[in-house]
Amino acid sequence: MEYLEFELPIKELEEQLDKCQIIGEESDVDVTQTCKQIEKKLLDTKKEIYKNLTPWQRVQLSRHPNRPYTLDYIKAICGESFLELHGDRSFKDDKAMIGGLGKIGDQTFMFIGQQKGYNTKTRQYRNFGMANPEGYRKALRLMKSAEKFGIPVVTLLDTPGAYPGLEAEERGQGEAIARNILEMTRLKVPIITIVIGEGASGGALGIGVGDKIMMLENTWYSVISPESCSSILWRSWEYKEQAAEALKLTAKDMKKVKIVDDIIKEPLGGAHTDRETTFKTVSKAIVDAYEEFKNLSPKDLVNKRIEKYSEMGVFKG
Repeated sequence: MEYLEFELPIKELEEQLDKCQIIGEESDVDVTQTCKQIEKKLLDTKKEIYKNLTPWQRVQLSRHPNRPYTLDYIKAICGESFLELHGDRSFKDDKAMIGGLGKIGDQTFMFIGQQKGYNTKTRQYRNFGMANPEGYRKALRLMKSAEKFGIPVVTLLDTPGAYPGLEAEERGQGEAIARNILEMTRLKVPIITIVIGEGASGGALGIGVGDKIMMLENTWYSVISPESCSSILWRSWEYKEQAAEALKLTAKDMKKVKIVDDIIKEPLGGAHTDRETTFKTVSKAIVDAYEEFKNLSPKDLVNKRIEKYSEMGVFKG
């Protein structure tokens, strides 16, 4: 288990607990009471730390190396029913953007999301979760297929942003994202969007237009990452904590300004501490959201979606 800087008090207590249990197993000394005291202190410390997380600490949690990624969610939720589909039928298959058909119960969904890697080799293979234009075109192709067969779409957002390389620009990165946003606003099937990690910039928005938008508790959604914001405003990455605070990028902030509809609660300590519970919670959230929209006619669905986005950003001075 890897620990973030602010989690070090938890690490110390967990090590103490392990030592206490080992002493109990290897000797005749009764350490039950001591172990219980450490367990209580550990739980209290966890509650205290995770109750008072700063925006920057939530950003760190969203990037935790043990945190589940898109494929983890899909495989846990759909099991053997998931069939991955490849390619944009124009250029190539983008490994940073994955998609395919999967079932929850008897209902089929089209799952689309950015996939990050677990180690150096897979991170390079997945391009660190940064999709190229062909990734967004693949996503659009899959959404259009879903629309053709009346299958609801589920998008899982987890990207540090769209790939900013020269070749991506040459192949029309901006156009691909803009096209997706346009087409998603008028897609005739329900779209359920969940931010499961980092929701950065247009890279996330390229598959982020939905009827129901949800965020996991320790994720962020913003036009720019705190580090990039800091480097633009202060010419240094040192102010990333201040930038995270100012950007209002947490789930709570997003819900307050009605950019997202719901916050999905995570287990104490983050999604990675109890994956099974997280997967079940996300699966239930998808099913509940689908129940909300499944009986709407395509026309009502699109009108409601356009209305939802038209109302965003409206405020009274």
